Amino acid sequence: MKLALPSLAVLATTALPLSAETFTADVWADNWFEMRIDGVQVAEDSVPITTERSFNAESFSFDAERPFVVGLVAKDFKANDTGLEYIGTPRQQMGDGGVILQILDAAGAPVAVSNDDWQCLVIHTAPLDKSCETATDPMAGEGACQFELSDEPAGWDTAEFDASDWPHANVYSEREVSPKDGYDKINWVEGAELIWGPDLEQSNTILCRLTVE
Repeated sequence: MKLALPSLAVLATTALPLSAETFTADVWADNWFEMRIDGVQVAEDSVPITTERSFNAESFSFDAERPFVVGLVAKDFKANDTGLEYIGTPRQQMGDGGVILQILDAAGAPVAVSNDDWQCLVIHTAPLDKSCETATDPMAGEGACQFELSDEPAGWDTAEFDASDWPHANVYSEREVSPKDGYDKINWVEGAELIWGPDLEQSNTILCRLTVE
């Protein structure tokens, strides 16, 4: 949940094939994202995931040759593997996530937007029992505060990876996500939707991918 619109660091590029194009992207995330193209990072949220309140939007450009795979890592803030935030305070709670993005070509036409065409795998789910939220001394892996954690599958953000068994993204309304702090500064194209894993509160880290033809 980010309070400002800090500038995104420009990542260095190398010489590209003549068939490569320049694309622009806009991403709003609660709380943090990283974008990769064919397995290579092209952008990372400028506010660290360790920042408790961190919503904002980022805009950047990248070069790619079609077809290419967009890999998006999205994380909601959590104090630890309980999946909770503000632990030990009256505000102790499960966080809730959400991300929306669009990729436009050089003419400004959309080539990809976040919707249920994306496939998203949750690799951190916590707490498995939502009653953990009200525990007086929540401990990750104990009682109601169990969690599930897995590593990123090797090569998941490349064309060679078989994601046929990955579920599709879940789509959420603005009312459900309550996007703020940067969301309204972007002119979202028609069809761009807020997506996340199957539960806004329990799905803490998700990997989403889409092939742009």
